[in-house]
Amino acid sequence: MVGTIDISLKDMVEECYLETVSEALQAGHSKLVAHKEGVTGAAMLLSSMSDMEDEAAKAAVVSLNLRPAQLDAT
Repeated sequence: MVGTIDISLKDMVEECYLETVSEALQAGHSKLVAHKEGVTGAAMLLSSMSDMEDEAAKAAVVSLNLRPAQLDAT
């Protein structure tokens, strides 16, 4: 799935995920809830900017293997 995502779009999806996770954590949510919100937000972005259906976009985001711990590395 990731192979079908243009590199600039992939970067935007990753940024959206990390920003959403950061906001959720700052709001006091657990890492699990923050991760779910990040995946949902990133999938919505991907779906709106590509031909992907919602479930395909969600699967593509999940396949990127993004995690809240990546915030510490940025």
